[in-house]
Amino acid sequence: MDRYEQLYHLYDEFDTASLRAYREMVDLFPPVDSPVALSYWEDASDELEAHREEIREAFPATGETYADIAARATRDQAFTGLDLYNEYGRAVSVLVLDVDETLRSTGTTDNEIPRETLHALTEFHHAGVPIVVCTGQTLENVKGFLIQGLGNEIVHSGDQSVVYESGNGVFTPGHGPDTKRLLYEDLDEDVRAVFDRLRRKVFTVAPDSVRRGCHLQGNEFNVTVKPNFETGSEDAVAVIDTALVTLLDLLGGVVATELDVDPDGQDGGYSPDHYEPIATAVDTATSAVAAAVDWTRAYYAGADGEIREVLAASDALPGETTVPDRVEAYLDQFDVAYYEGDAAEVASRDLNKVVGVRAAFDVLGVDDPFALVLGDSKTDLRVMDWVDDHDAGIAAAPEHASPAVLDHVRSTDGLVFPAGGANDPLATVYALNQFAITE
Repeated sequence: MDRYEQLYHLYDEFDTASLRAYREMVDLFPPVDSPVALSYWEDASDELEAHREEIREAFPATGETYADIAARATRDQAFTGLDLYNEYGRAVSVLVLDVDETLRSTGTTDNEIPRETLHALTEFHHAGVPIVVCTGQTLENVKGFLIQGLGNEIVHSGDQSVVYESGNGVFTPGHGPDTKRLLYEDLDEDVRAVFDRLRRKVFTVAPDSVRRGCHLQGNEFNVTVKPNFETGSEDAVAVIDTALVTLLDLLGGVVATELDVDPDGQDGGYSPDHYEPIATAVDTATSAVAAAVDWTRAYYAGADGEIREVLAASDALPGETTVPDRVEAYLDQFDVAYYEGDAAEVASRDLNKVVGVRAAFDVLGVDDPFALVLGDSKTDLRVMDWVDDHDAGIAAAPEHASPAVLDHVRSTDGLVFPAGGANDPLATVYALNQFAITE
């Protein structure tokens, strides 16, 4: 029988659903100091071994492998894993994982990584597959929940890395002087100064609703405004929309200063009262700021449809505006990101998750990667595009991911999973890797 026939035989002739249930009980709910609980666990362990032994006897050459696959993967996951192995002919050698709304989901997992997902990551670690957590969060936040979820042994094993603040830094414990790489230190000093200015001034120029309803995330480099309301709530959406306009306008004020915009005849047509705080913060004429704000809004509205929608809904979208080439060249250095009801952010375009992931691979010694990339946002899409362009991996995304991410995933390998269900693609890749081992 070929492998497809063997899988049909495995899932048609054996009670694989019970096998997975016993495996989950044994692995995810270890015995505690209770005679009753211990008895249940021992019974489940005996049943698990009996089911595995049936499969071993039915497949003399590959029984252990098929027992492992059936204990962790559903029928669909196993067949998809075999399809992927036949497509690419290699095992996944590294995991690249976004956290928020990917490994965990606010709406379905109470914003915690599910136990089954954590256990799957532990198994990949024990199989020698490095784990790169790639997130927009601060390093301290990520370290905290990784140690809590995966434990000190894995986090400090030398095979686990954190790309934080969407690529501004890489933290890989156990690698001496390479343990922490501050990638933002390689940026031009003038660019770094812009981020310092934005961080100091954003709440100075912000309207009262933003000053009271938001806070700055404690980043090392990026300027990220977060809501003081529940993520995704109506209040959070409203205040982050306003914060986005504030960041764009303050960045426009920086443009007016750095490029010495000529104020003559450049009034943007808005009330001077709006621009006076920005002009004061950057020490530039109000009319020059108005022109530069127009250009900045137009530039990012043209680059990002979501930003354009927010500006239009906020009555802040400029009319017909031609952005001067020198302004475009200047703004090309900065990314402005919008996450509805969650965050508005300014980051360096020279630093992104691709840069961070490549640096993490370098520290981990992953020379020929074939990665599983899990993510939901446009920052994750860059990594997905990079592995696709270099034949260096496959991508998976939750069903609530941004449209561009879903388009990419569905057009490549179709690995879309439900919210909070990151274990789905992990189980598929577990099966893929088992097929690679038995080749």
